[in-house]
Amino acid sequence: MSDRAEADGQAHALRVLELDRILDAVGARATSPLGRAAVRSLRPLAVLEDAEAELSRVQALRECLSEGEFGGVPAIPETHSNLRELGVEGSVLTGLALRGLHALLMSGRLLTRELPETGPLEPIRGDLFSDPALEQALDRALDPDGTVRDQASKELARVRREIRQVAADLVRALERTMSELPDRFRVADASVTLRAGRYVIPVRREGRSAVGGIVHDQSATGATLFVEPPGQVERMNRLRELELAEAREVHRVLAESTAALRPHAVALRGSLDALVRFDSLYARARTADAWGGHVPALTPVGSGALNIVDGRHPLLLERGGDVVPFSLSLDRDERVIVVSGPNTGGKTVLLKTIGVVPLLALSGVVPPVGPGSRVPAFRRVFADIGDEQSIQDDLSTFSAHVTNLRHILEEAAGDSLVLMDELGTGTDPAEGAALAQAALEHLGASGALAIATSHLGQLKRLDTPGSGIVNASLQFDSEQMQPTYRFVKGRPGRSFGLAIGRRLRLPANVLERAAALVTEEDARQDDLLERLEREERRARELAERLDAERIEMSDLRETLTRREREVEAKERDVEVRSHEEARRVLMEARAEVERAISEGRSAAGDADVERTARRRLEDAASRHREVAEQSGGREAVVTESTVDVGARVRLAGGAKGTLVELDGDAGFVELDGGIRMNVPLRELVPTGPEERAAKGSVRWSEATVDASTEVDLRGLRVDEVAGKLIGALDRAVLADLPSLRIIHGKGTGAVKARVLELIREDPRVLEFAPGGQNQGGTGVTVITLR
Repeated sequence: MSDRAEADGQAHALRVLELDRILDAVGARATSPLGRAAVRSLRPLAVLEDAEAELSRVQALRECLSEGEFGGVPAIPETHSNLRELGVEGSVLTGLALRGLHALLMSGRLLTRELPETGPLEPIRGDLFSDPALEQALDRALDPDGTVRDQASKELARVRREIRQVAADLVRALERTMSELPDRFRVADASVTLRAGRYVIPVRREGRSAVGGIVHDQSATGATLFVEPPGQVERMNRLRELELAEAREVHRVLAESTAALRPHAVALRGSLDALVRFDSLYARARTADAWGGHVPALTPVGSGALNIVDGRHPLLLERGGDVVPFSLSLDRDERVIVVSGPNTGGKTVLLKTIGVVPLLALSGVVPPVGPGSRVPAFRRVFADIGDEQSIQDDLSTFSAHVTNLRHILEEAAGDSLVLMDELGTGTDPAEGAALAQAALEHLGASGALAIATSHLGQLKRLDTPGSGIVNASLQFDSEQMQPTYRFVKGRPGRSFGLAIGRRLRLPANVLERAAALVTEEDARQDDLLERLEREERRARELAERLDAERIEMSDLRETLTRREREVEAKERDVEVRSHEEARRVLMEARAEVERAISEGRSAAGDADVERTARRRLEDAASRHREVAEQSGGREAVVTESTVDVGARVRLAGGAKGTLVELDGDAGFVELDGGIRMNVPLRELVPTGPEERAAKGSVRWSEATVDASTEVDLRGLRVDEVAGKLIGALDRAVLADLPSLRIIHGKGTGAVKARVLELIREDPRVLEFAPGGQNQGGTGVTVITLR
């Protein structure tokens, strides 16, 4: 087949797989018309390494965006025609065209500042062109609308000053002439005006002879003439001479500016291309995030298997709603896949998704697949999907499919991916099945990877050892009569034709007759598949129940372990406190006895009694202390697993309170005096529920504010800035912070402008200034709070 025919075949596949619609959705996320056009022009790259490099650039930009370091895509002016004209020697660009090239210089400078000097994005950075001195020169010479400024040259400033002076004098003289006219010649509410570039006064027609001069125009009725009085002709001529001098000087300035840019014409074209490429990358990076895509590994055709993990069709994701992913893994020797199952089961969507995943990856677009996906770098993709009927070419549906099949069989080889929907339908089932089987065997022998959908039972029996043909299906819930879209390799699917007819209430006698006409072999196959589906469903339900029970048992085990620790801790606490209480009582008794002895001491024998009593009391107290130390070693301490919020605790210093919040290894304790403190759990001792705050005590709690000395606004849109900044200001004021550091980045300056607008209006801000060199420079604003 000729190259032209092969190209037509590829274009047909891209059209059938709706690649342009997908790229339109991707391009909608670009920031400029040029960027959108660049995305739409993407096509699969022939060199695998080029596609890998493009995907790595998309991923690198995704990482920049996720880190919030990127200030946005600068404006991309449409300057292709201006650059072409700039390349013509002797040409002079208009002021508006020069302002477009000024914008191109500025965008090149801004993006150069944003991009890293090394890494996948370095080639784009290297193609950007900026010349700050030239950019400033153009800005001094031209207004934003392209008008040449007075300060563009001393001569232009002088001429324009004289023009303004001569024009003012001329208008005053004409007004004076007009005021001196008799009322019968004067036009009511008239004023000096311009006609044919010259100042004139309106005069009634009957006053023409009295005024004299040159008539430049008349009113629609002819009753009013616009006359240049003879006394002002010389002054008007002088004004015209000055205007011509101004035009000459403006042209000179424009020519000089054009000449300054002309040596950089090639660099400017490269910079524009780099900006457009970057906008295309930006759209693809945002799309990859929106789709939740991961960069697949690209492998040379024939060196690796196709492995799609959690694949989803891009257009379904763009439409919104839940999309059921599928996973497909094919070994190297599995070259032909026959997917069967009922209609509306998702087979066509599956085919299209398998087709667009490699096409997108080779085009530099991250497809919506999960991590671990591997895609061969197919050189050619063939697709025969949908109704190909053509009235213009006098082709029936079957004839159109056969024509496509002929092209596929002639061209498909080991570097090809072939996708065929409902292969063998549209004609006699026996002949269609025979034709389909022969085509699949031919494609398998050619080395192409072929995936076909079909309802034909004969094709379901081709999966034999060594054939390279594999059965597959999309699971269908036979009880609910609804597709689950779960891809199952190694098992054909049932068509459910009779079951669907039964559900849609076809006459019972028709269904019975249809069932009787089904061949015995097909009936046995359907029965076998039904039993297999039933057993698989039971096994899956059993596995799900076991998983649920395993999780429940694990939760119960954790709960029991936690409660056991709590009980042990409480037991230790009770034992320690009981022995401590006994020791305290004994020590109090000793003090009481000592007082009694000292009061009644009167003889030497009494001293022996005193020593004996004291020793006995001390021995008893020592025994209780030893028991307490053996039981707990020390007082039981609080841990996150031994205490709940609301428990009474004692601090190391003796103060008591209630645990109101846990925070990792620490907790917030509200003391009985009303103070709230953050205390490490190891410094707390549980005191038991019987202890409560003193009745009637005054309690207060100071508000706790999660305030920070800085707020980061990078990566936000302008309309998102106010919400985050005002909230940070509120928290800083409540926390009585003296200042707040606002990080807005540099970027295009839009976020910074919004920040300055907000803080100027906020009465809580005393003053503000850019950050110092060690604080982030102009990418940061530091405010002082009142």
